[in-house]
Amino acid sequence: MNEENGLPRGWAWTRVGEIYNIVGGGTPSTDIEEYWNGDIAWVTSADIHGLKDVRPRKRISKAAIENSATNLVPEDSLIVVTRVGLGKVALTKKPLCFSQDSQALIGVSSSIYPDYSLYFLSQSVQVFKYQNRGTTIAGVTKKQLSELPFALPPLSEQQRIVATIEQQFSRLDAGIAALRRAQAKLKRYRAAVLKAAVEGKLTEAWRDEHPTTEPASKLLERILVERRAKWEADLKAKGKDPAKVRYVEPAKPDVESLPELPEGWCWATIGQLTWSVKDGPHYSPEYISEGIPFITGGNVRPSSVDFTNARYITPELHAKLSRRCKPEKGDILYTKGGTTGIACVNTYDTEFSVWVHVAVLKLSGPIEPFYVQHALNSPSCYTQAQLFTHGVGNQDLGLTRMVRIVLSLPPLAEQEQIVAEIERRLSVIDHLETIIEANLKRAERLRQSILKEAFAGHLVPQDPDDESAAVLLERIRGEREKRKHGVLDKGREVICEVAKPKKIDVMETRQVELWESGSSGE
Repeated sequence: MNEENGLPRGWAWTRVGEIYNIVGGGTPSTDIEEYWNGDIAWVTSADIHGLKDVRPRKRISKAAIENSATNLVPEDSLIVVTRVGLGKVALTKKPLCFSQDSQALIGVSSSIYPDYSLYFLSQSVQVFKYQNRGTTIAGVTKKQLSELPFALPPLSEQQRIVATIEQQFSRLDAGIAALRRAQAKLKRYRAAVLKAAVEGKLTEAWRDEHPTTEPASKLLERILVERRAKWEADLKAKGKDPAKVRYVEPAKPDVESLPELPEGWCWATIGQLTWSVKDGPHYSPEYISEGIPFITGGNVRPSSVDFTNARYITPELHAKLSRRCKPEKGDILYTKGGTTGIACVNTYDTEFSVWVHVAVLKLSGPIEPFYVQHALNSPSCYTQAQLFTHGVGNQDLGLTRMVRIVLSLPPLAEQEQIVAEIERRLSVIDHLETIIEANLKRAERLRQSILKEAFAGHLVPQDPDDESAAVLLERIRGEREKRKHGVLDKGREVICEVAKPKKIDVMETRQVELWESGSSGE
């Protein structure tokens, strides 16, 4: 280790602007159709899916380049996202143009291995995302990017580091792929359990042992009686006379198009099983830092509500919203916007309100709420929810369509048995999914550890015969002095200012600490 600069012997500190030309991007006018019918790839940060995975969705013409701020950069350039999508980095495999949300680094010397720069910058640019204990910043200037410290090894060592990183990453990727396959299998098994449950296959033996159970048709009659009683009580609580309001009978299922059910079961709609189906406000309320949780569709999971990223509203607004739609313990929360068709029993003592994308289903009569949750999450009901979801952009499962969703209804005692059978099986799945998720996080930490070791000079041994990075830098500076003017592929002249060498205070850069703070804040 060279004590003078905190790097291994033969390495040197430089800055990005000293070893790369930096050019910005732009967006051609979308009003001129001619600009968008060419054969030149044009990308935004959304097209960057990985360090070496850029998938252009749009193509522009030469005229678009000539009449906008975008630039055409050659292959093996580095695209660094400095605004929307801040922190993404990618290596180009073909010439392309890019938007104003990125800067491109164009190599000035063959003594800098592009793949090494890619891996190094994938970590070092993360420092831009966090400032003052992790506060996210809006963007990075060209000057900031230019002055970013860069730990430069000898060229041969750059290549050895990349080869070792990719060998290690290949093993990690294989392990991660196996974990993802296991996750997918567990997801399919979960769906299979719910499918078998609502078809009566989990309780075939139980039915043989309990032949005199009251049929679900009788249960449904009682539910419908209580549904009307609940409706009337609700009207009276609001000061209305039920005799003066027309009672609307819930839609019945079309049983002719449905498969045969086990003996004693029947079909029912959501409308028949609930006396109230309401959603939250159809507008975004004003949020506060602390208060009553405000739940959106993204907070509802198949068996729980995730309050960790919930926003908050005032108690006064919560009281106002509760007059129309108040989630209570035992109600079913059912997503109707975003990802539609996810059901969860409200088991929480915590008061909260819901947005328009969440419906609150209040069940009627003697019915097991967790059976309804599992039935609504089964493939059959989920498919119906998707078919009933309409709209372009902001899709929504309307309440009037939702109540027509059909589910199988077993006798009450069998509902309880089904819930027990489902939870016994799903508890095993939940445990395995937790283990897989922990291993995926461990793999990502290992990936970061590999990079940390690489850029500290610990991943591969140093070779004393390698030409030192200091000599390499002097050669790069000489090359840049000889050609202060460069020409890009599109023929536009770009002035390449020669960066003056600056003494880098390594102690101030604290690269390792910054990488760690960046990765922990993701």
